[in-house]
Amino acid sequence: MPQVLDPVKARTIDEFIAELRLLKAWAGNPSITEITRRIHRDWQRAGRPRGEWPARSTVGNCFQLGRRRPNPDLLLAVVQALVGADEAILSVWRQSLRAVLGEAETAARVSAYDRLPAGPSAFVGRADLVAQAEALLACDQDVTALALEGMAGVGKTSLALHIAHRLLAEDRTDAPVLVANLRGSAPEGPPADPSAVLETFLRLLGTTGDRIPYDLDARSALYRQLLAGTGALIVLDDAADAEQLRPLLPGVRGCHTVITSRLALTGLGGTTRLSVQPLDPDDSVELLRATAGTDRIAPDIPAVQQIATLLGHLPLALSVIGRHMRDHPAWALIDYYREPLITLALEDGVRTALSASDARLPKGARRLLRLLALHPVQEIDAATAAALLGEPPAATEHHLANLTAAHLIERTTPGRFRLHPLVHAYAEERICIDEPATRIRQALGRLLEHGRSREAAVRLETRTLHTLRLPIPQQHAEADEESTLLQQLHAGRVLAA
Repeated sequence: MPQVLDPVKARTIDEFIAELRLLKAWAGNPSITEITRRIHRDWQRAGRPRGEWPARSTVGNCFQLGRRRPNPDLLLAVVQALVGADEAILSVWRQSLRAVLGEAETAARVSAYDRLPAGPSAFVGRADLVAQAEALLACDQDVTALALEGMAGVGKTSLALHIAHRLLAEDRTDAPVLVANLRGSAPEGPPADPSAVLETFLRLLGTTGDRIPYDLDARSALYRQLLAGTGALIVLDDAADAEQLRPLLPGVRGCHTVITSRLALTGLGGTTRLSVQPLDPDDSVELLRATAGTDRIAPDIPAVQQIATLLGHLPLALSVIGRHMRDHPAWALIDYYREPLITLALEDGVRTALSASDARLPKGARRLLRLLALHPVQEIDAATAAALLGEPPAATEHHLANLTAAHLIERTTPGRFRLHPLVHAYAEERICIDEPATRIRQALGRLLEHGRSREAAVRLETRTLHTLRLPIPQQHAEADEESTLLQQLHAGRVLAA
């Protein structure tokens, strides 16, 4: 590869951009307009919606020095526009950019161990899912890998450790155990580099540093060689995607791998995927009992059931509220009505978990998630989502697919989707921070034009504006019937039509 195409020597973002300028000259010095056209072509082929395509001026800014917050995705798109789809060259530039942005060092920091951490102290329910997982992993004749997928806070890691401890208890005490946190949804920093994970795994398996290959494929091959015939148990927690996982899968008979991820892990041959859903109502009450104490919840089981329902039976939220009940005996169960209940759950962990999933979404999907807060907490169809977003159906479907893959929405039937109550609450918080009021009203206007009657439209808009603490349009206050509704809303914060 010509030296002019080698950005490895770059140590700062300005040095990287200087190398990018040289690359542009090497490629025949195409105009910014031509580079923009190529990026649009590439992104169209990749299925990215038109709303994400960069403007010519944005592409031109990629060649400007002194940038503090560059867009890595766009910079790499510029490289591809200049060199074509040569993965070897693109990989060099990708690694260089990661190093410049300080990601490479962070990605190389690996949390990996040769023993299982302690299992969850308050594991309840999941009997059917545990039985299904054990049946899938019980056969020693095939390569077995199990991926547990689900939304943030649904209890994937607890379930994986529970299954792993049960497997070890079944006469597997001599089998090697390898556990790694892949940081696929870490709120800060990149996911763990699979090459660095393999280096740690190889050392845990007894390989000395001088015998560990540098190349990723060679490390993966040695890893599989060492695991052959051992019946090892591997737990890969919080996987980012299939690309990160492939080098880490043993791929040898008799080894069992348990994976967790917030994303849908498609394209992994030999891996069975299980969806981890929120708890059923009885198990939700049991988890609250385990965390809050029997005496705390015994006085009013119907109230406890209502609390679990408002939390959407999400284990993380149930644990948060259970601990709050335990630590705040002065709070009666009836004090946990919707507003403080949701706030407490978001404040003590749920918001952070959802924010980490949200942060890794493409821009269009993030905006749609916020706009979905304008719709009541019930099912929404793709056409209504397109009306909210103001984009063509194909682009909206792309965003919905991203949200579904991240388990931030659930596809209930073809073309219909549902938000978890706490995801809806998170979106309500974010929309007033991330979207100006004028754009919120524009989205509501598009929604109202989407087949709603005048009466239903007024109820939806005034309810939403009040819930989001936005000014109520004067024209709605002028009608007698509508004025009565507004008075009810302001007096009692009526949220349901």
